[in-house]
Amino acid sequence: MVMSRSELGKTRLPLWAAGFVALTCVAILALSAWREWETRAAELRNAEVDVTNLARSLTQHADDTFEIADTILTGLVHRLEHGTGPDTITKLQVYLPTRRSSDRIRGIFIYDETGRWLATTEQIDFAKLNNSDREYFQHHRASTDRATLIGRPVRSRSGGQWIITASRRINHPDGSFAGVALITIDVAYFVKFYERFDLGPNGSASLVNNNGIMLARSRDDSGTYVGLDLSNRPLFREWNSRPAAAVYYFTSPLDGVRRLSYYQRSSRYPLMVLATMAQDDVLAPWRREALTRMTFVVGLTLLIAVIGLYLVRQLLQRQHMAAAMVANEAQFRLLAEQSSDMVTRIGLDDRLLYVSPSCARIIGWNSDELLGTSAVAGVHAEDRERVEQAMAALKNDEAEEARLIYRQRHREKGEIWVESALHVTRASETGQIDGIVAIMRDMTEQKDLQDKLASLATTDGLTGLANRRHFDDCLAEEWSRAKRDETSLSLLLIDVDHFKAYNDHYGHQAGDGCLRALGRILVTQIKRPADLAARYGGEEFALLLPNTDAAGCAQVGERVREALHELAILHAQNPPSRVVTVSAGGATIAPSQTMTESSALLTAADRALYAAKDGGRDRLVMSGQVVPWPAKSA
Repeated sequence: MVMSRSELGKTRLPLWAAGFVALTCVAILALSAWREWETRAAELRNAEVDVTNLARSLTQHADDTFEIADTILTGLVHRLEHGTGPDTITKLQVYLPTRRSSDRIRGIFIYDETGRWLATTEQIDFAKLNNSDREYFQHHRASTDRATLIGRPVRSRSGGQWIITASRRINHPDGSFAGVALITIDVAYFVKFYERFDLGPNGSASLVNNNGIMLARSRDDSGTYVGLDLSNRPLFREWNSRPAAAVYYFTSPLDGVRRLSYYQRSSRYPLMVLATMAQDDVLAPWRREALTRMTFVVGLTLLIAVIGLYLVRQLLQRQHMAAAMVANEAQFRLLAEQSSDMVTRIGLDDRLLYVSPSCARIIGWNSDELLGTSAVAGVHAEDRERVEQAMAALKNDEAEEARLIYRQRHREKGEIWVESALHVTRASETGQIDGIVAIMRDMTEQKDLQDKLASLATTDGLTGLANRRHFDDCLAEEWSRAKRDETSLSLLLIDVDHFKAYNDHYGHQAGDGCLRALGRILVTQIKRPADLAARYGGEEFALLLPNTDAAGCAQVGERVREALHELAILHAQNPPSRVVTVSAGGATIAPSQTMTESSALLTAADRALYAAKDGGRDRLVMSGQVVPWPAKSA
């Protein structure tokens, strides 16, 4: 016994083994996930470096471009402020094309104080052209600021393409407004320049002014995004609180793509360059490699888990075998003898090998009297076959357990209802079935309660007659039987005359008493077990009379009326008799094979009842012969 307890003390070993395997698997998965997360972060950091370098380069390119424009404009304004006579304009028209030394400059324009074109590098007739409506012109006319203005992108009047304007104010010697010098740069120039850089399938580079107006964007040959106002986006709403350059993650308002970006504000001009890569493009190679690596790691982890589970199961099985060897008859007896249920052990020959002391309380016999007897000796004859079949299935290893409710003989009470839970037992050495353990308890009270509940479900609570639900079930059953046996079936529908007036005059308690009295009369008038009296609803009752012809049905109906007359229940509101009376409608039918619905019988009896009421009440009216309606000919 001491050795058995020492063996049982090792029960924690499978738990430790399972914990170790689980911890190993979790550690492998956690380390792999951490490594993949670090790899992902490294990919993003490398991409951040790439877009940072690109944004800085593009910012320098934008500064250089507008510096060229600024230098040209400064020289032009200086020359024009010394005079704008015809000779000067003529010389300037010759001089301007020489200043287009770079493909960055689209065109150069000179306007007087009215917006009229004075000179340009474009080969067009500009005699009637006027640009006084342009925003940059109106700005210079209204402001004395001499700095170069980089305006919003506009459509060129000379070429029709999108252009970015750089302009300066021209003054007269007295300081008054003399006109505007303008240089234009094609948006397409920036677009083509930005497309030289590889930013991935969905990356982009954008040039934006400090007011959030899109000046140029790569992958925008049609100019869809040029002039787009982005000032309400978070980057520009928080403009003053942000550094001049930083890495910025955002979801693009243009295409909904999650982007990794770097923005760089120009320190010389009111511009910003935004270089972006789609985060999915950056992480796509990492995802493919991570999926391969994690598939391998998860497979390895599953292999470790399966091997570990197998080892743990082997340990558990060994412990279960040890526990089975420790279990003995004394332990079984201890449990059984403390149980309030009757515990028996049954051999393969169906003889009782053990019976717990509670048998005296359950079935009235002592355990000594039952040992060696047949386990099914006290089972009711009608239930014995079912119990024997269940025991045979258990012994044949067709099932491990069974639960039965049956009648059992009691020494003093005669017969009781019991519930038995049967379970097979196996030899610890071979694992073969060596018997059955049965645990039995007294279910008589529960069975009685179930019967009472079943009775309540089919009985009217006021009159004790069958209720409508039970009546419907019986009608369907008797209809089928009458059709099968080719016998007649009769029905009486009985209704208390002026019952509402009776209730209103004498009160509901008197009304309930009246219905109960009628119910007792109906019970006394049915003579055969198959006859059924039911409360059909309210003050309406029904008598179902199987195997009864119309004459017999009428006799029963008349007996009911006469019995109620003899009872003479006072009903002042029911002239002329001044006592409680009933109207009855009867119908008889012999169902044929073509008649499938019992509603024909109900309908006929109901119409007869209405005929009785229309005929003055306190009478029985029998319906004529009920036959099926002939089918229409084809």
